[in-house]
Amino acid sequence: MDWKKLLAYISGSVDEDLLLRNEYLVTENRILRAQIKGRQRLTDGERKTLAEIGKKLGKKVLAEVASIVKPETILAWHRRLVAKKFDGSKNRTYPGRPKIDAEVEDLIIRLAKENRSWGYDRIVGALGSLSYKVTSPSAMSSNATASLRPLSAKRRLPGGSSFARTWTSWLQRIFLPRRFGRRADS
Repeated sequence: MDWKKLLAYISGSVDEDLLLRNEYLVTENRILRAQIKGRQRLTDGERKTLAEIGKKLGKKVLAEVASIVKPETILAWHRRLVAKKFDGSKNRTYPGRPKIDAEVEDLIIRLAKENRSWGYDRIVGALGSLSYKVTSPSAMSSNATASLRPLSAKRRLPGGSSFARTWTSWLQRIFLPRRFGRRADS
C-alpha cells in the first residue's frame, strides 16, 4: 500500500472519530441546557474563553454548536476583546504628579498637627529620614495638608515674620532718639 493512501486513511478515521466526539458533546450539552431553568450568568473569564474559541470556529459552526448564547453575541464579545486590547489604556498616563500613598498622607497630617511650627520642607525632611521620598510641592498639594489651616507668620515666629522684625529694627535704629549725643546703632 502506498504511504499517501495509508496517511489519508488514518487521517480520515481520526477526523471521523473527532466528528463523532463533537456530535456527542453537542447533544449532551443541549440535553443539559434543557434541564437548567433560568438564565446562565457568565464571568468575564468565561466570556473571553468562549469568544476566542468562537472566533476560530466561525459563525456557521457556532450556530450549530452554541447553546448558551447566540453566535452574534459571542462574536460581539470577541470584537470588544480586540477593541480593548488596542485601546491603549495600559499605556495611558494622566497629567500631573502621581498621587501620594494614603500611608504617607497620614504621616504628613500627623507631623503637621503635632508640629504646628514646621513648614513643608521640614515635614519632607522628617519623612526623608523615615525613608519616604516626598517632594515639598507634593506635600503641599496633598489632600492631607489642604485640610490644615496654615499658621500665620506672627504665630510661627515670636517677633512676627523675619521681614517685619528686620523692618522694625531698621526703623528703630534710624528714628531712635539720640541719647548722649549718639545714635542707638553706634
